[in-house]
Amino acid sequence: MARNSDRTGAAPPPPDPLPVAVVDSHCHLDLMDTAVDAAIAAAVAVGVTRAVTVGVDLATSRWQADVAGAHPELYAAVAIHPNEAAHGVSEETFAAIAELARRDKVRAVGETGLDYFRTPPQAHAAQQESFRRHIAIAKETGRALMIHDREAHEDTLRILAEEGAPDTVVFHAFSGDAEMAKVCADAGYVMSFAGNVTFKNAANLREAATVAPAELLLVETDAPFLTPVPWRGRPGGPYLIPLTLRVLAETRGVGVAELGASIAANAERVFGPW
Repeated sequence: MARNSDRTGAAPPPPDPLPVAVVDSHCHLDLMDTAVDAAIAAAVAVGVTRAVTVGVDLATSRWQADVAGAHPELYAAVAIHPNEAAHGVSEETFAAIAELARRDKVRAVGETGLDYFRTPPQAHAAQQESFRRHIAIAKETGRALMIHDREAHEDTLRILAEEGAPDTVVFHAFSGDAEMAKVCADAGYVMSFAGNVTFKNAANLREAATVAPAELLLVETDAPFLTPVPWRGRPGGPYLIPLTLRVLAETRGVGVAELGASIAANAERVFGPW
């Protein structure tokens, strides 16, 4: 799998290590400019001992599943990203995703969902149909459902309700406000916060992070994307989780060790023990 982060500048230096071991609940190791073994080693060195690497189409989903199978530190998520699904998804592809989801080291169906930011209205129906099919796959395989929701909160929540949500739902790179967080909390949906919660213009995300119950909170990098400040725009990696976790802890008014331990426990509930 060719690596191309499409980020500019040098990789940020490693942050200070965390006092507890945590999990990066969503990254794309295939898109990083760093080799997998090196990315894992850099993360472990700062306390990020586990990660979930995520597919966006059939080829990358197969890659994530294979890589997770070869590395004890990794789990995988498999799906057709909504921006890919906007072009239509074949029955053969859905069947292949379902087959991958049954692998032992694949612990989530994702990222799937709706993206109305990049997709024109005429393609929304195709995205919605793909989302419904992925919900069914998650329920059929007993995997967590990992949702990409961009400017589509209302339809995302509506379709989840119509289809019946799987036992475990994760809103990856949570993008809603405090009211959305309350709705998700009431439904028992897990909210995963990425590096954009550290951005200066992300007060709404920080407000949402204070509303999310501790038992429904995860942290992620979405690496190589959404690199936290002060390195916004640089190529990211799982090793940068400490920057985001420290902002979340400060925002919530709790200690880093306390929040990290809670998030690590949540990750094991969502994805299973490593």
